[in-house]
Amino acid sequence: MRLTQIKLSGFKSFVDPTSIHVPGQLVGVVGPNGCGKSNVIDAVRWVLGESRASALRGDSMQDVIFNGSVNRQALARASVELAFDNSLGRAAGQWSQYAELSVKRVLQRDGESSYYINGTHVRRRDITDMFLGTGLGPRAYAIIEQGMISRVIEAKPEELRVFLEEAAGISKYKERRRETETRLGGTRENLARITDIRLELATQIEKLDAQAQVATRYQELQAELQLKQHLLWYLRRRDAAAERERHGADVARVTNELEAENAQSRALEARLEAARAAHYQAGDAMNTAQGALYAANAEVARHESELRHAEETRARLESQHTERRTQLVAWREQRSQLTQALHMWAARASDAKQRVLATQEKLEAEGARLPQAEQAFRAAQERLTEARSLLMRTESRLQLEQANRAHLQRAAEALTQRRERLDAERQALAEPDATALRELEARIAQIDASLQAARQAFEALQGECVALQEASAQAADAVGMAQREHAAAEAQLSTLRQIQADVQNNAPLRDWLERHGLAAAAQLWQKLRIDAGWETAVEAVLRERLHALQSGAIDRGFTERPPAKASLFEPSADLAAAPASGVPLAAKVHALDDSIRGALADWLAGVFVTDGRPDAAARAALPPAAVLVNREGDQFTRHTVSLHAPDPADAGLLARQAEIGALGERCAELARQLEGAQRALEQAENERAAREAALEDARLEIGRQEKARHDAQIEQLKLAQAQERYRERSAQLHAEQTELAAEAERGGEALAACERAAAAIGDEIAAARTRLEASRTEHINAETALAEQRRAVQQAEREAQDALFGERECGSKIAEIDHSVRVIDQQIERGDLEVLKLTEELAADPIPAVRVALDAAVEARIACEKTLAEARNTVEVAAAALREIEEARLQIEAKLAPLRERLGELRLKEQAASLNYEQYATQLREAGADETLLTGEAERAPRPSALQGEITRITQQLGELGAVNLAAVEELRTSRERKGFLDAQSSDLDEAVKTLEDAIRRIDRETRELLRETFESVNRHFGSLFPTLFGGGEAKLIMTGEEILDAGVQVMAQPPGKRNTSIHLLSGGEKALTAIALVFSLFQLNPAPFCLLDEVDAPLDDSNTVRFCELVRRMSAQTQFLFISHNKITMELAEQLIGVTMPESGVSRVVAVDIDEALRIREELAA
Repeated sequence: MRLTQIKLSGFKSFVDPTSIHVPGQLVGVVGPNGCGKSNVIDAVRWVLGESRASALRGDSMQDVIFNGSVNRQALARASVELAFDNSLGRAAGQWSQYAELSVKRVLQRDGESSYYINGTHVRRRDITDMFLGTGLGPRAYAIIEQGMISRVIEAKPEELRVFLEEAAGISKYKERRRETETRLGGTRENLARITDIRLELATQIEKLDAQAQVATRYQELQAELQLKQHLLWYLRRRDAAAERERHGADVARVTNELEAENAQSRALEARLEAARAAHYQAGDAMNTAQGALYAANAEVARHESELRHAEETRARLESQHTERRTQLVAWREQRSQLTQALHMWAARASDAKQRVLATQEKLEAEGARLPQAEQAFRAAQERLTEARSLLMRTESRLQLEQANRAHLQRAAEALTQRRERLDAERQALAEPDATALRELEARIAQIDASLQAARQAFEALQGECVALQEASAQAADAVGMAQREHAAAEAQLSTLRQIQADVQNNAPLRDWLERHGLAAAAQLWQKLRIDAGWETAVEAVLRERLHALQSGAIDRGFTERPPAKASLFEPSADLAAAPASGVPLAAKVHALDDSIRGALADWLAGVFVTDGRPDAAARAALPPAAVLVNREGDQFTRHTVSLHAPDPADAGLLARQAEIGALGERCAELARQLEGAQRALEQAENERAAREAALEDARLEIGRQEKARHDAQIEQLKLAQAQERYRERSAQLHAEQTELAAEAERGGEALAACERAAAAIGDEIAAARTRLEASRTEHINAETALAEQRRAVQQAEREAQDALFGERECGSKIAEIDHSVRVIDQQIERGDLEVLKLTEELAADPIPAVRVALDAAVEARIACEKTLAEARNTVEVAAAALREIEEARLQIEAKLAPLRERLGELRLKEQAASLNYEQYATQLREAGADETLLTGEAERAPRPSALQGEITRITQQLGELGAVNLAAVEELRTSRERKGFLDAQSSDLDEAVKTLEDAIRRIDRETRELLRETFESVNRHFGSLFPTLFGGGEAKLIMTGEEILDAGVQVMAQPPGKRNTSIHLLSGGEKALTAIALVFSLFQLNPAPFCLLDEVDAPLDDSNTVRFCELVRRMSAQTQFLFISHNKITMELAEQLIGVTMPESGVSRVVAVDIDEALRIREELAA
């Protein structure tokens, strides 16, 4: 699975949609600081599911959305998409079948985050699962950002183990184990609940079995009663339906007659409105024709005038001018006449308007009285309906009382029979034995005491086991700590001894000493013990004489000179003379062998110790040849000062020797402590095993006691239930007998009250009938008043319409005269203009044109006169038609009243039949009756009265059964089914627990084996890659615990020429190379599809960078690398370079360069 493209939009500084193509195995990202290169790494980490804002260099997840710049507004969303080539099918799960994969994440400003794979909306976990075990993920080792190298190498052992688990691909195993443990816990809880439920069901089934037999008989009788009752309702509903259909046919017939008359009335009303509209339209047309005639007359007059003017000669111009002025006077006179006519018609219009107002007021008054009449009619109709309903309800009450009286009589007979049966049952009832119950109670008390004692013993053992487990854990921790301390001391001691051995092994002198028989001799420093703090002073004074060898013949001559400095001394126990004053350096040196005292006295003679730097007076007081030395090794004489610089070969020799001695003693002490801790751990484990065995025995004993108590409790429960049933039944029989006696008394009283109520209801029926007749009379009177009021309203409407027509006629006349006035004004205006233009008109000969225009105007006037005559005829015809239609409508209104009264009576009868039908239909529907079955039964059913008798008989039989648990049959069946289901489920859960426990053990075993193999393989690769990057040295991984599933991983690394004991002592560049070696070791075992490196070469020098690049080039055969670097050597490694720039403040841009393509083009140009 290879990365082919990265698409960013709105992510940090990548504002615009940006595509970064990754075509090769080695792709470099370059650019100046702060241009957004690391945002590419953050984008990949973010789309793979990173949810920590700090890991993306932000305070919150909204910080990854572009927040605006000087020239850009903030965006509302950020998205990153990775495109992969999955042609090899390395993707996990269902995604392996796709040759190309696209992983996308979108974040909105409101915090909503969405994930997509190939455009399909998925969960964040689906993204994580797809990359499990590949080394990819938000916290995996395949993405190394700035500063992560140092964090990797300085990480805690538990954090390093995460990288090892990812390389081993066991992250999916851990997820499976966690899910399996969750399911196992839930399964055990379900199993415990099911066991309790099964015990309760067994007891419940015994009680339900007896109740189910009685319930079955009850259900049979109830089914028979239900069928009879449904059949009775069905027959009565059928009779009501027939009656309703008969009345319905009459209603339909009368309704059709009424609708026919209404249709004619509505048709006439429509014709009336159309006739009124035609009348109004004809009036408007007549007014328009009148105006057109006036205009035509004016036009003819104008053309005649023009003709006269044209025929006059220039000599008659003044006469023609006089005529035109005369014409203008006539027009003004005509205008005055029209103005007087206009005032006359305006007065008529005012009178017409007053008439309209009067008729409207009359119409409103009559219309206001119409709702009162209608309301009175509705009230009368409601009272009539109420009187009918009252009569029907009263008659129904009488029928109900009669049925109730019959029912009470039958109930009294049933009570008598039931009392006789209860007496017989009470005499036959037998009391259970109470002695067996008391014996069981005593037995249960004894078992409870034993069980309590067993539980107390179990709890005590359980507490001891917990304490012993804690003690064992503490002992194991003590052993582990002692082992670690002992191993650390041994390692430190071994290192110091190796250093001392290297110092002692003087290669140049080795051959010379062997030839002279001195190779086995001990050196001087090995026989010294120096006071703490004065080791450097002694090393400064003795220098190479620390390596002096003891020889018995120092006076002999040597055949050859030694190749390096060599010192010999002969054994002597002579002591140095005590100095007159001061502390000699020899007092700080203690000989472990008396034979070296003489040599020490000679070499340390005249050497005294001092603190700090002595002043001139102190040095002047020194005797000749005396020397002062301080703790730093600086030497002072009377006239000289020698500042000490340690010899690299001998520096710290005596201090290391003292530390070796102390470490040897500490190792011995730690070994003794470790042995004691191991004995304590073994003893704690033995005690814990013994207590756990005793705890298991106590648990088994509790189980046996609980089973015995459970058996006894079940038997006790059975006896107690039998005794309780006896007491309950005895009390029930007594209560029932008492209740039956009281019920018989109440039944007699109810029967007498029922007879009295029936008599009273008969009186109410007579009163209701009288009230009904009165309501009918009132209804007829209200209906007559309503019809008269409607006729008065219609008369007022006709008068209002006539007044409105008169008003409109006045308006038309006024408009017509006004139009004539405007025409005359126009003529006067044109006459004035003609007087002024006579001179110009005489210059031409307009007579032919004027005559043609005059003929046309005359024809137009004739046409207008004809149109006006036709319009006046049309108005008269429309008025006659309007009066005729109105008279026809009044005749139809007179026929509607009797039909409406007849229709009302028929609908009341139909409604009564419908109420009966709906009552029985509702009862059948609510009861869920089977209509098909009832139809067949109705053919051979007896009369309804006989059916009612059978219903009464079945009701008495149901009453004889007493209290019945109707749900017992269903509860019994359900309980048995549930118990069978629970038995099967309990067996399944037991099997599931075993399966899940086996799965956890198998996962632990596979994980342990896989992790151990991974650790060994990574350690082997780490040991080989480390010398490759460093050019030497050694490195390894160390497990920090016994259990590999919980143990941490610690890195030990020693570059060439160094013997450091901790990784923290390495320099920054050495740590970076070590971390790279570790990460690449993980890649050797489980190569990730691609690796992202963010300036990991920053702390490396050129030589280390070359080795790093060579290693990356070799690994690119299996892993694709995308690296960010400022190093030219690393840039040369890239096959493609992607430049990131920031030409606009806060906005990143991408420029890609294919190095191979560039070289090919250069070679072509050179050729």
